[in-house]
Amino acid sequence: MFHAPHGFTRAQRPQAREPDPVPTTRPKAATTITRDTPTTVAAVASKSTGRDAWFDNAKYLAIVLVAIGHAWEPVMDGSQTTRALYLLVYTFHMPAFIIVSGYFSRSYSGRPHQIRRLLTGIALPYVVFEVVYSLFRRWAGDEPGHPISLLDPFYLTWFLAALFIWRLTTPIWRQLRHPLPVALGIAALASVTPGIGADLNLQRVLQFLPYFVLGLVLKPEHFQLIRRREVRLLSLPLFAGAGLLAYWAAPRFNFSWVYRSFSAQEIEAPWWSGVVMTFTLFAFAVLLTVGFLAWVPRRRTWFTVLGVGTICGYLLHGLPLKAAEWAGVFETHTWLSDPPGRFLLTALAVLMVTLFCTPPVRRAMRWATEPELRWAFRRDAQELGPRR
Repeated sequence: MFHAPHGFTRAQRPQAREPDPVPTTRPKAATTITRDTPTTVAAVASKSTGRDAWFDNAKYLAIVLVAIGHAWEPVMDGSQTTRALYLLVYTFHMPAFIIVSGYFSRSYSGRPHQIRRLLTGIALPYVVFEVVYSLFRRWAGDEPGHPISLLDPFYLTWFLAALFIWRLTTPIWRQLRHPLPVALGIAALASVTPGIGADLNLQRVLQFLPYFVLGLVLKPEHFQLIRRREVRLLSLPLFAGAGLLAYWAAPRFNFSWVYRSFSAQEIEAPWWSGVVMTFTLFAFAVLLTVGFLAWVPRRRTWFTVLGVGTICGYLLHGLPLKAAEWAGVFETHTWLSDPPGRFLLTALAVLMVTLFCTPPVRRAMRWATEPELRWAFRRDAQELGPRR
């Protein structure tokens, strides 16, 4: 993304990271899968867990891209190639994650058990990690006066706040005849409205809204098309062309556009450019997301199980990165900006986020990311909800 000052509370780097808010699909019937036949979403689900390995693979790979992008941020200014790769990755990795989140939010209607999951799986992790990151900033960032505010998401927590709002509004979008054009209109209006303010990072919530709504309107057959061999082949020239364009644009592009935390006026651009960029970035993001998903493995792999723990990988990987930034590691060790240093940072980012997604870490963090909290809910919401 753009090279924003680290620790800036309003415009923090997007991160896929979700509180593993993406539910899983369960197969309705066994299906024979062949290499040349497009498979259904249900067909590739794991028989043992009922999860779709393809979506778990996609979630893990998207989280890896998030961590890599954050590792590149402090050292990318000295390399046009790194800036180009950074721009390419940030054009689609958060939209891809949000689209998948929207797809699995289609059944949300506000039933008691769904509200319970919304509170324990999204709202609670947001509160916990907003406090954790704020306290960590006071200690590691040497900012004893840094306030703790649940209305001003810091760093990674913006996505949890956004997902909470998007999912609450799902029943509304499901009732509209043409929800995607409406969402794009709202995003375009937000991009030219500088007075929205920083509460809950609403500017970013509104500008990323179309991707969530797109996920809501997608059907399983759309993902069947994405997994076709023809789409994989077409994605090769797509990414090659996008890479060349990113390389050309990297020295002159304002990365604030891909963060979507500001209106056009706030980044000193003509107001109409906000509307143009909303639709342009949406087109690029959707195309690149299709290309990315087309190459996601459909079978169970060694990292399929890691897709279940992406909330931990998302929320935890920011702590060591911020600690290194506040400790001045990137300024002191300037060799990290050289090709070997950037390669090392990339490898460390992949290793770090992979470890944070492992089952032991997920189990250790369940108290904050997936708590039951049965004592906090009325019995009808807890027991009658699932029956419905």
